[in-house]
Amino acid sequence: MGTQAAENYSPAKDERSAREKAIDDWLPITSSRNAKWWYSAFHNVTAMVGAGVLSLPYAMSELGWGPGIAVLIISWIITLYTLWQMVEMHEMVPGKRFDRYHELGQHAFGEKLGLWIVVPQQLVVEVGVNIVYMVTGGKSLKKFHDVVCDGKCKDIKLTYFIMIFASVHFVLSQLPNFNSISGVSLAAAVMSLSYSTIAWGASVDKGKLPDVDYHLRATTTPGKVFGFFGALGDVAFAYAGHNVVLEIQATIPSTPEQPSKKPMWKGVIVAYIVVALCYFPVALIGYWAFGNKVDDNILITLNNPKWLIALANMMVVIHVIGSYQIYAMPVFDMIETVLVKKLGFPPGLTLRLISRTVYVAFTMFIAITFPFFGGLLGFFGGFAFAPTTYFLPCIMWLAIYKPKRFSLSWFTNWICIILGVLLMVLSPIGGLRQIIIDAKTYKFYS
Repeated sequence: MGTQAAENYSPAKDERSAREKAIDDWLPITSSRNAKWWYSAFHNVTAMVGAGVLSLPYAMSELGWGPGIAVLIISWIITLYTLWQMVEMHEMVPGKRFDRYHELGQHAFGEKLGLWIVVPQQLVVEVGVNIVYMVTGGKSLKKFHDVVCDGKCKDIKLTYFIMIFASVHFVLSQLPNFNSISGVSLAAAVMSLSYSTIAWGASVDKGKLPDVDYHLRATTTPGKVFGFFGALGDVAFAYAGHNVVLEIQATIPSTPEQPSKKPMWKGVIVAYIVVALCYFPVALIGYWAFGNKVDDNILITLNNPKWLIALANMMVVIHVIGSYQIYAMPVFDMIETVLVKKLGFPPGLTLRLISRTVYVAFTMFIAITFPFFGGLLGFFGGFAFAPTTYFLPCIMWLAIYKPKRFSLSWFTNWICIILGVLLMVLSPIGGLRQIIIDAKTYKFYS
């Protein structure tokens, strides 16, 4: 009887696993595993160096020299440490790979709880970034248009520029997986280094303002406090590639002799050096040149030379196109997993075309409706970036590896968790106040 049952059971099981394998080969994250280590380098640069780098001098003007430099350096160190943890944990179970952030969460916290802890945060980050990048892309296109026109052309609403920017993504989002967007991502990584260099190079060229003032931006005490909190959110947002790091690592081939963590870590180190080269000069030189007169996007402060600022804005557009795709890919993966595995839709081109087009349209609509850029960053930054970047990896590490109490690893992780929680609590407060102030003067679809 037992053998008969086993015989009846196995073909169906094979069929199911064959179907699952076919689905995995179709899904964006797991479909292609032949990436080289330098793919991980430029994917990570694209994911991390957001347009947030241009608001770093502004963040400095709300933090002041001492705290500003401290926050930049501490964030760099902590996020590099948590990124290392993620890369290590990708293959800590022999023969299994955690290809997605939530799979690692499920391993650490259990099947149900892991999903509920990780997926909402990851979605907030990725969808949030996509919306913010829609706004950034639109604003940079508009700035490009305004600089080139120099007041001679008809004024075009920001709404239309966001639509123009979105039109690129309706096409690009049909690219199936990470490896297929590596060209876009490489261009984006090169651009981020280029416009960062323009931003600090032009600041050096302009030199210090004659009446430069390094006092905190705000004059009232509440203003200073809230500004400080908001700036923490801006800096937190600047180091947020962790949401897609496992998904990037999933594209690298792996064998027991050659685990994927070696090439991945090499790529991460290169990426972090590039990140430092982008962030530190822009933040410090931008603040040095303009003090608390700097705008929340340093390219706006640097009005001349015209052609250079136009060029930098176009570079921001190209970079943000790449970043949008990197952050959208895991979302596409989630959407397609649910549609195919849970709701039983057949995997194929039609499904992809419809689901991804709807997603791009959704982010475009939200971006057009709420384009107050800076405050949204601080707000989302605190809520979702702080956990996924600063302390979730540490909590997972403690849950899985259980380091000895009061050992170095135990202390390091708890310090990161405490700093991360503080960041999560404080920065949305500053961001929310900024949104309220902006919303007072805002007209819908203007």
